[in-house]
This record gives sequence, structure tokens and C-alpha cells, in this order.
Amino acid sequence: MRKLTYYVGMSIDGFIAAPDGAFDFYPVSESFLKDFLVGEYPDCLPTHVRQHLGVDDLENKHFDTMLQGRATYDAALELGITSPYKHLRQYVVSRSVDKSIDHEVEVISGDVAAKVRELKQEVGLGIYLAGGANLAAQLLEEIDELVVKVYPIVTGSGIPVFSAEFGVFDFTLESTRTFDNGTVVLMYSKRR
Repeated sequence: MRKLTYYVGMSIDGFIAAPDGAFDFYPVSESFLKDFLVGEYPDCLPTHVRQHLGVDDLENKHFDTMLQGRATYDAALELGITSPYKHLRQYVVSRSVDKSIDHEVEVISGDVAAKVRELKQEVGLGIYLAGGANLAAQLLEEIDELVVKVYPIVTGSGIPVFSAEFGVFDFTLESTRTFDNGTVVLMYSKRR
């Protein structure tokens, strides 16, 4: 069975973006970019970033499918990009839009958890959950792994990692990796 992995970056105080949705303030060192983002998780880089870095020919290592919320997708649309992850099968979860603006992107407007359970039954690599906080909260029961990039900054407020009602979900720490700029990557698996 395929796994759903919430791959997310956050501040030390648990925010994935500014209150307005901006996330361009995270410090990225050359070693973090080269060793981790390109070296280990190139599948999570948007296609236009892969092209800019000259690594668009890299094979996907972890994922062949991705889910993103409408606000996350809107960030790509603002740049004029309608298919931000051409190297993955793409889904956008939205209650307000039921038709895709790009044939490479499918809109899920119904029961997203049921769709994830269906996708998990397929053969292939994992499923990348790109955000945001509301979508991650809706899928807490379905998330099998967390890859959390903790950047060495405090924002004080913003969009949290999860926007959910209180509940306890147990995860086991699988690995920790620290980079030269102080970024720490924590990998967790759901305790079953």
C-alpha cells in the first residue's frame, strides 16, 4: 500500500506561512538545497524550479502523486503556472472549484479522505501532501509519514502546520538531520 506523506517546512514556532500565505522567508543554504532538496527529495520541487536548477531530468525518488490545497495551488497560478508539478500526477483539493484549468491537474471537490484511500491502493510511489494546514487537518487520519523541515526562524504568527480540532495522533521519530544553516529535518512515521 502506498503512503501519504506530509512534506512540509515550518518555523520553530510551528508556522508554515505568513498570515497572508507568503513562505519566501525561509533560509535555504547551498548544502540544504543540494544535499536535501535536490539530492533526496527532487520530486517535491516544482517543475519550473527543477528546470531552473538544471535537474528536471532526475527521477522521482519518493512520490509519483501529489495533493495540494487550493491556496497552495493559487501560489502557482499567481506565477502563471497551471501545472506546477508536471513530473507528478497532480490533484488540487477545492470546494469552490470543480473543474481544472489544466488537463494535467485534477480537482477533488468531494471526500478527499476517500480519494486518498483509493490512491493508496494503487501501485506506485508515495503520495506527497503539499499543504496547506486545512487540507493536512482533513487528512490527519490518513497521513502515514511526516517530513518536517524546521527552519531556524520564529515568525510569531501565521498559518499553522495543521488547522485541526484538538486530537492526539502518535508518530515515531525515524530520523533527524541537521544542516549547516541550522535547518533540521525530522522524519516521522505514524504509530499503528
